[in-house]
Formats: sequence, structure tokens, C-alpha cells
Amino acid sequence: MDQPLPSVQIDRNSPIPLYAQLKTVLREQIEHGSSRPGDRLPSELELCEQFDVSRIVVRQALAELTQEGYIVRRQGLGSFVAKPKIKESLVQKLTGFFDDMVEQGLKPHTAVLRQEITTASARVASRLDIPENSEVIRIDRVRSVGDEPIVFVTTYLPAHLCPALIDADLSQQSLYNFLESECALHMDRGHRSIEAVPAGAYEADLLGIEPGSPLLQLDSTSYLADGQAIEYYRAYHRGDRSRFDVQLVRVPEHSTRASELERAGIELPAGNALAARRLD
Repeated sequence: MDQPLPSVQIDRNSPIPLYAQLKTVLREQIEHGSSRPGDRLPSELELCEQFDVSRIVVRQALAELTQEGYIVRRQGLGSFVAKPKIKESLVQKLTGFFDDMVEQGLKPHTAVLRQEITTASARVASRLDIPENSEVIRIDRVRSVGDEPIVFVTTYLPAHLCPALIDADLSQQSLYNFLESECALHMDRGHRSIEAVPAGAYEADLLGIEPGSPLLQLDSTSYLADGQAIEYYRAYHRGDRSRFDVQLVRVPEHSTRASELERAGIELPAGNALAARRLD
């Protein structure tokens, strides 16, 4: 439904550009709940008339709100309040997607598309530090919140370390929980990399988005306490529904913690460390 805007005036004597002032008005309405996900904002012409600004000003404000994920613009229909992004954290703790979502009061669901023994490609073998063509368990999953798919992830684990995994039902439980409780394998640390990529036709179909839509590609390798690589995965997170928060911790150069991380093979930038959270 259309949402009327509060009676707020643009300050023409302010050094702040008109489009930035209008963007602030619209953003605050969304953040404070006056406009809810799915609500249609007033048309460009209505905004021009209400705030006595040009169409160029309105379009710039709407364009920046679109880029920042507050609204979505639909050709011929107008601008609508976007659904809030799912928050996932990169912090100094190894947890899973399931636990992250439950912690936020959301209901995660998993569709297992593939769960089989296959051979490791050169890329997978390199990440797991095993010979090429070694047997690995491959698991393809679509992770959803409610009925909306959010992440498509392909996971590889050395088959000889967790043979029971091939028969595990992962639709209702965390992979990490199963590895710990049934295989006595406890993740100790991990290495992650994130980059923005366009959605291919396959990923787009699974995630219910258009090909070419923005995705956040997360590559991760996790290790046991003895340094054995136990898991490598590549996950595609919907860019319009995902947000990663980063926690930075300061580690004194000669502290005990810094020494522990160095022994674990984790390189730290001078004075600071970026720790990663498991997005299982």
C-alpha cells in the first residue's frame, strides 16, 4: 500500500544537498517503521510536489536508497520498501547459519540438493590439502529463511574423516553439530574470503533471482586443532538479502593471544586482527 510521508520541510538554506535531505527523510521513515517492507512509496511526481524539489533531486535520492538496499524500484510500478537484509557476522567464533538465524529469531530451512561421495578437483584438493582425485563428500544445500532462499552452498569434506556423514539428514540439523556429536570432529579455526560476483543462471534459479543479480561469494576452509583441513565450501549469498558485519579486535603485538594465533598459522596485520565467524 502507498505510504504518506510525514510533514517534513526541506531546508534550502542548509549546506546539505537537497537530494541528501530527501534521502534522509525517506530512510528515517523506513528505519522507524512508518513504511514497512512491501509498501509503495509516493511516486516521483508526488515527491516533487510534496517537497517542492525537481525530479532530478528525487531520482538521485531514490537511486542512492536503492544502492543502499532500502528500496527496490520496479519498472512501471514505482519504488517499494525492501525487505531488511539478513545479518550474518564475521567474528571470532565458529558457529553455523542455522544457529545464526535462530539467534535472530528467524526460522531457517535447508534443502539438500546433493549429498554424495565424489573425487576432489584440483581446487578442492588444494583447499583441503589432500591429493587430487581423493574421495570427498560433496553436499549442495540451499539455505532459506521462511520460504525465501538466501544462500546456496557447496561443501566438501575428506570422506575418510567422516564416513557417517554420507547418510546424515542435514535438512533439520547443523553440519557442524553433526560432525561434533557423531564424528568427534571439532572445528578449531578457519580462513574466509569474500567477493562480489554476478549470479549465473544456475545460482539465480536456485535463489529465485535474475541472472546477473549481485551475489556475495564466500570461500571458506576450516581446520581441526591439529591443523588438518576438514571442510572447504563455496557459498553464494544473495546480495539483496545478506549483510556481513565485521568485528575487529585489537591484539597487542606480543600478547599471549597473538602468539596463539601465530602458532595456529593465522597471520595478523600489525596491531589488529580480523577474526572470522563460521557461516555454515
